[in-house]
Amino acid sequence: MTQAIVRVRWNLRVWRPKLFYGFLNQGGDGLPHLPQYKGEVYGFDGGKKVKGRKRHVLVDSLGLLLKVVVTAANTSERLASAYALLELWDEYQQCLNRVKVLWVDGGYSGDKFALAVWLMIQARVEVIQRMGPDFEILPKRWVVERTFGWLNWYRRLSKDYERLTEMSEAAIYAVMTRIMLKRLAA
Repeated sequence: MTQAIVRVRWNLRVWRPKLFYGFLNQGGDGLPHLPQYKGEVYGFDGGKKVKGRKRHVLVDSLGLLLKVVVTAANTSERLASAYALLELWDEYQQCLNRVKVLWVDGGYSGDKFALAVWLMIQARVEVIQRMGPDFEILPKRWVVERTFGWLNWYRRLSKDYERLTEMSEAAIYAVMTRIMLKRLAA
């Protein structure tokens, strides 16, 4: 609840009269998992060749966290994001009614996912695809990547130290609340 209040105050402080956009992405290349602390949820992503967990985050157009879901690395991005949107819908129905476009990376593509998003929040899904294997700055994706950059400055979030996924999610909310409070105080 505290994180939501701080996000609203931050949005009021830097409010811009534009459409409200959402960004959905998974964090980094997966989280390295410490072998001595095998948590309840643990998997292997064959596409990225990573063991551990994934952080699926939904942020607004300023990069402020709306929802985070931590899953095993082998969990489908579409399934985790649908779960995140469903949980978010219960909490912030008024806020999600303003979302017009949801930008996602390639892992969240698909007609069924786009239909589920449309039925839930009446938002259009735009997939931001890479054009080739080389590095390139993708439009709009930098907003969510910047959020991951902010989170990775904190030691507790740089690796997966948590046993439970709920603790990982709570740590992310706590860090994001601290980041927003620091910016409000400045």
